[in-house]
Amino acid sequence: MNIGVDLGGTNVRAALERNGDLLHPRKARFNNKGSLHETLDELMDFIHPLMTPDVKGIGIGVPSVVDVDKGIVFNVANIPAWERVPLKNIMEDRFHVPVFVNNDVNCFALGEHRFGVLRGVRNAVAISSGTGLGCGVIINHQLFMGSNCGAGEIGLLKYLDHNIEYYASGNLFRVKYNITGEEASQLALQGDVEALAYWEEFGVHMGQAIKSVLYTYDPEAIVLGGSLSTAYALFRESMFRSLEDFLYPESLKRLKLYPSQNPNVALLGAAALTNQNEAMSVL
Repeated sequence: MNIGVDLGGTNVRAALERNGDLLHPRKARFNNKGSLHETLDELMDFIHPLMTPDVKGIGIGVPSVVDVDKGIVFNVANIPAWERVPLKNIMEDRFHVPVFVNNDVNCFALGEHRFGVLRGVRNAVAISSGTGLGCGVIINHQLFMGSNCGAGEIGLLKYLDHNIEYYASGNLFRVKYNITGEEASQLALQGDVEALAYWEEFGVHMGQAIKSVLYTYDPEAIVLGGSLSTAYALFRESMFRSLEDFLYPESLKRLKLYPSQNPNVALLGAAALTNQNEAMSVL
């Protein structure tokens, strides 16, 4: 039995994992503005109730670049105090079990490949769109992280007058329309014309993000996750229209594209990091 942890900028989730099942899931607000000491104590106090003698390891996904070998996280998004944190060593000193750390979207990709809609797919990409946008990449059934755990950051590619993340994440709703994605979804489901137009625009930009993935990695399958993927039905049509000018139509015909089906799949992926062979599979 292992523990999977998904640390976000404002929330933290954790659960016990046993044979692909999550037990005793927990979720709480996270004080991301606290000092390094305060935030680390808060994280470890949150995990502590899940610790039992049967726990063999802990896997944790964080929204940052990670030195996977040493378990050091750098410049964690939305947690200012976390500039360089030897998280693996700190947590192992506290819990006395092996700890593995990776990027949160990599955990999402690994979870989908081991337990979700990407199971059995050789080459795949998981796109997570919420507060920001990032990708986790599976190549030849292994998690591909690049040399610095930075593979898949297509959200940072230049696009229009900003970058892809600016338009294909919750940022579009916040900055351009002064609304959250959740609020826009609720309004659109009630038939609000303006909100429906917001999602149509979002779909166009997501289509452009997907084209960047296709040109870069040529995967067999793509899964869309993150908070905005729950509104898939609202942007699916415009997203596929945006893909119509992709230069390799036969590749597009063979592509499998899914919305994520499991809101807890990143926790499963984080727990899967405790298999050292998975955690160290840098191609």
